[in-house]
Amino acid sequence: MVPTEEASARRREIEGKLKQEEETLSYIKESLEKSDQLTKNMVSILSSFESRLMRLENSIIPVHKQTENLQRLQENVEKTLSCLDHVISYYHVAKDTEKIIKEGPSGRLVEYLACLDKIQKAVEYFQDNNPDSPELNRVKSLFERGKESLESEFRSLLTRCTKPVPPILILDHLGGDDEIETQEEMPLNQLPENTLKDIISISRWLVEFGRNQDFMNVYYQIRSSQLDRSIKGLKEHFRKNSSSSGVPYSPAIQNKRKDTPTKKPIKRPGHEHDLRLKHLSDALSDKHGPAAGRDDVLDIEIDAYIHCVSAFVKLAQSEYQILTEIIPEHHQKKTFDSLIQESLDNLMIEGDNIVSAARKAIIRHDYSAVLTIFPILRHLKQMKPEFDQVLQGTAASTKNKLPGLITSMETTGAKALEDFADNIKNDPDKEYNMPKDGTVHELTSNAILFLQQLLDFQETAGAMLASQETSSSASSYSSEFSRRLLSTYICKVLGNLQLNLLSKVRVYEDPALKAIFLHNNYNYILKSLEKSELIQLVAVTRKAAENCYRELIEKQIQTYQDSWLKVTDYISERSLSVFQAGVKLKDKERQMIKERFKGFNDGLEELCKIQKAWAIPDTEQRDKIRRAQKTIVKETYGAFLNRYGNVPFTKNPEKYIKYQVDQVGEMIDKLFDTSA
Repeated sequence: MVPTEEASARRREIEGKLKQEEETLSYIKESLEKSDQLTKNMVSILSSFESRLMRLENSIIPVHKQTENLQRLQENVEKTLSCLDHVISYYHVAKDTEKIIKEGPSGRLVEYLACLDKIQKAVEYFQDNNPDSPELNRVKSLFERGKESLESEFRSLLTRCTKPVPPILILDHLGGDDEIETQEEMPLNQLPENTLKDIISISRWLVEFGRNQDFMNVYYQIRSSQLDRSIKGLKEHFRKNSSSSGVPYSPAIQNKRKDTPTKKPIKRPGHEHDLRLKHLSDALSDKHGPAAGRDDVLDIEIDAYIHCVSAFVKLAQSEYQILTEIIPEHHQKKTFDSLIQESLDNLMIEGDNIVSAARKAIIRHDYSAVLTIFPILRHLKQMKPEFDQVLQGTAASTKNKLPGLITSMETTGAKALEDFADNIKNDPDKEYNMPKDGTVHELTSNAILFLQQLLDFQETAGAMLASQETSSSASSYSSEFSRRLLSTYICKVLGNLQLNLLSKVRVYEDPALKAIFLHNNYNYILKSLEKSELIQLVAVTRKAAENCYRELIEKQIQTYQDSWLKVTDYISERSLSVFQAGVKLKDKERQMIKERFKGFNDGLEELCKIQKAWAIPDTEQRDKIRRAQKTIVKETYGAFLNRYGNVPFTKNPEKYIKYQVDQVGEMIDKLFDTSA
């Protein structure tokens, strides 16, 4: 029973679902029919719309094409009119710009360049399109006239604003004062800013359109003249204002810093040794006439030349900075080379003249001339790196000028040094030239002064000597190598001097005077070496030099003391007889004692008279020799006097016993002193 009810219920449920599905299918079918109808209606509408659009398009396209053609025609007309206006404008260029071109660019350079630009375009148009047109000749002529006016304006602006740099301003830049460097540096040989802008504009136009390099020649000629006048002005400033007491310096610096009273004059390298240099120059110059005036002028010329060399570098550096703004890059080096030639050549010619004068002076054995070369050569070598930097890119002939002058000076200086050494050795033995009092010979003092001067230029002198060496070590000589060469040279001069002194001393007949002469000279040499760095320099190659001179001095002192033996021998114990007290003296014995006293007295008086006129300039040595001699003589005479002073050898003892021991000492104390 139960299964039958469940089956009925299940059947009813299935029937209900089937009925529901049928209703759904019916609804879907109905919806599809409606959609199909709507689609047919839409297709019909679209077909109608498409038909209408085709009709509209067929009507509009012809109108659009016609409008487009009209617009194209209008554009062509406008372009044609514009071209006609442009072409016609070229025919008006000459008329529109002629007045401005004739009046020139002064005061309105921008407008002038704009006119030239128009003329240039007109020339190009007529050349391309109507070369037979009379307008072409007209605008060409106008263009050439404008270019000439620009070139004239370039020259005028440059000439008007190019003036020599004042010497005071140059000296300010050469001063090297640390306090000044902190301030804003005043410009050297600059052009006014507005003028520089105009010159640059003209330069660029001439390069681009003028196709003419003449303005570059004008530029270097004007600036070259200015550079040369600046350096000559500095030199003239030295001649007018320099004095033996110092070098001129710029008062402008003091005016800027009135609260700084310690401002020092500008010094050239080596200027601190000017007094020593002048002293040596006086000593080595013509001995028969005053040379002070000539030496003052020479010293000023040295200072002036050294400062002119430094000024050239500074001015050339400034010139190159200006030139790079005005001259096209590929013409800068060549133009700069031309610009500096005149000034550089003048410096080199002056340097060659100095070398030539030194060579002539060396032939005359006037070795003071070599002093002009030392400070100049040292300065040139110090400035060479800056020279090389400034002259980068210039012609090889320009770069080689300074090295050539340096080489020439080194060769001449080395020749002077060698000739000086030879002259010391070969200085003639002339009696009139020998000091009567046996003092230091002029040759010795001159030689030592010369060697002392070399101390201020050790590196320069060493390089001079090294430049003449052909050994492999000289090809890349070091400072130590040149120092050894200089030491060897100094030892050579001292050796030659000693040989010459030994030769000269033969002029004296008195052996004692010979000894005093050699003593004075040896002592002077030793003391001079010790007071300066010369002794250290000599010791580089001759370590025992100091002891050697001491031995020579002591030997001469001993030789001098031997001259007193002829006095003391009369009264020395070894030549005295022994007399017994209370025994009456024989006539022969009394005569012997008389002769002893007389011989001593005469010898003492003679030596004191002669040697009083001799000289020992060194106070210490003079006192030492007097003291030693006084001790020897007083002791010997005292012993003799004690033995025979009371012996009755004469009725007139005061005739023979003329001096007491202390009186003998006083007489010896007056030796080597003409004022005593």
